[in-house]
Amino acid sequence: MSCPLDLTKLIRAETIMGEDLEDTTLLKAMLGSAQSYMASFGWCPPVEEVYLAFGVGGVIAVFLFHFREKIGQTDDWLWVIEGDVPSAYLVLDDVSSPAEVLKVYCELMENWARAVLDHSPLDDVFPVREEAITENAESLLRRIDFIRTKLIPESASRWDAARGDGVLPAPPADDRR
Repeated sequence: MSCPLDLTKLIRAETIMGEDLEDTTLLKAMLGSAQSYMASFGWCPPVEEVYLAFGVGGVIAVFLFHFREKIGQTDDWLWVIEGDVPSAYLVLDDVSSPAEVLKVYCELMENWARAVLDHSPLDDVFPVREEAITENAESLLRRIDFIRTKLIPESASRWDAARGDGVLPAPPADDRR
């Protein structure tokens, strides 16, 4: 299946370049973590290619994974979120930009954090690979707030400004971290 997204707005994994050497190193490390995360699932088929859609080194990255075969006869593309937040994957259904991915991610993580804080069962929320304790839930809610207020607008702006040549525009000079 071909990807329903404009792949020219993305950066192929092998050509990831950050703002500087440190950012590039952090983004490449996050790619490695995302690949390990996906490989940890027994149902995960071999990866054909990976793209970076948005990233702030050491903070968060949104990758698009393309698999050699469909997962359970349905999806051969998945979004993968990695960083100093819990890893997650999302199907492409109605999620066609990094900003939309981050919005859905925040909803999923907020549901988990609220369930932890409310001492509710975690059976009906996205499985998060973190200990379900108050400290982790509160920390995650702070990160979600940062993602919503700073990173979602930045990712939307960068996506809209992408030239379609596989090179994302430079982020604003202000401090995002």
